[in-house]
Amino acid sequence: MSKAPIFLYLLLSLSLPSAYGQSGEPTTISELLKTSSSWDGSPLPDYPQGKPEITIARITIQPGAALPLHRHPMINAGVLLSGELTVSTADHKTIHLKAGDAIAEVVNTWHFGKNDGKVPAEIVVFYAGRVGDPVTIKK
Repeated sequence: MSKAPIFLYLLLSLSLPSAYGQSGEPTTISELLKTSSSWDGSPLPDYPQGKPEITIARITIQPGAALPLHRHPMINAGVLLSGELTVSTADHKTIHLKAGDAIAEVVNTWHFGKNDGKVPAEIVVFYAGRVGDPVTIKK
């Protein structure tokens, strides 16, 4: 018998416990967000035709800092990992996020984010676009 199958069996058997929590129960999945509209209630646009491209970005905003006014030409969503973040549109719609909150961002709408908290705000954002399209356009 070849050593490869034995090695693979041992490797798989060693990795299986990592699929269980400390209590021995299978890992749970919590849906953070499921929506067809952005946080301001606007319907998300249809996906564009073309070759898809997914971009995942980790963005850290220091306390007191604000992002410049910008827009995203594609559907995007994120989860705030730490800190607090206030997102405001140019027409003054606002949402306040705290660590653990998920957000479906506005699409093709001018907006900015500001960290009014005392610790860095860290968010991971997933962009669903097309190859060659920018994820952010600054005003």
